[in-house]
Amino acid sequence: MNVPVWLWAATVVGLLVLIAIDLVIVDRKPHEVTTKEAAKWVVFYVTCAVLFGIGVWVLAGHDYGVQFFTGYITEYSLSVDNLFIFMIIMASFRVPAIHQHRVLLIGILLALAMRSVFIAVGAALIAQFVWVFFLFGAVLVWTAISMLRGNDHEDEYHENAVVRWIRKVYPVTDDFHGHKMTIKRDGKRWLTPMFVVIVAIGSADLLFAVDSIPAIFGITQEAFLVFTANAFALMGLRQLYFLLGGLVNKLVYLSYGLAVILAFIGAKLILHALHEYHAVPVWLDINNWVSLGVIVVVLTATTVLSLAKAKRDEKKSGSEALSEANEIR
Repeated sequence: MNVPVWLWAATVVGLLVLIAIDLVIVDRKPHEVTTKEAAKWVVFYVTCAVLFGIGVWVLAGHDYGVQFFTGYITEYSLSVDNLFIFMIIMASFRVPAIHQHRVLLIGILLALAMRSVFIAVGAALIAQFVWVFFLFGAVLVWTAISMLRGNDHEDEYHENAVVRWIRKVYPVTDDFHGHKMTIKRDGKRWLTPMFVVIVAIGSADLLFAVDSIPAIFGITQEAFLVFTANAFALMGLRQLYFLLGGLVNKLVYLSYGLAVILAFIGAKLILHALHEYHAVPVWLDINNWVSLGVIVVVLTATTVLSLAKAKRDEKKSGSEALSEANEIR
């Protein structure tokens, strides 16, 4: 796929325009994002991604179109699992509801900028060395095993090295000062918790990129598609945070589904590398239509099973509460 410089530039400008629209409409006046408002923006960003994918399909061919949609769905589904740690970080820093949108917006933009470096490095390595597929595949399989063991995230937030370094080098105020990231106090510049939590969100997402970037390279090796799929997934993630809310905790089987997807893509990467070395027959090199089908089926099954379990648990809790009330009487 030959992507000219002007198309890269036009794509980046288009994404910046979307961000500017978001800032002007949503964040112009800080407020608590409602479920209805979040739903509209989720639909907006998903529609933008679909239209972009259709454009890729029409202009570059159906194969690249399938690669984009498969990569986008994979990145978006992996991002949903990231919402859990985002909620923990927000609660840990006690971020006021009216400022949470700005925190997510700037934090995720920071993450996208850092992911772009990962993508550029990954694309350069893949173009030169076939053995990188083995490395990426091993990372994904190991991540899948860790998720099945329940080591994918914790219930408490522990500040990473970047956040600890910031607190050590710069003075940080105890309280938020609106949406300001720095203030001047006693002739000295202080950081506010707003700045620190943005860095926490951005750096936490960067850690998740260690899994998601190899995963999407298992679907497409086109840097342009990898970047745009990540961009659309991350831009829609903010509104998904407000839309899903507590529903994330009900998706109890999501980690298992994502583990299956990561293991599948990891196996696909390893098989692709073996195929490049002529160690396996051609039919073992899994195509993107199969990948798309597996990802959609797994995500649908885990979501349906999770919501069914949540419903059963609610009924069980209601029955137990009713029984206790009857016993008291």
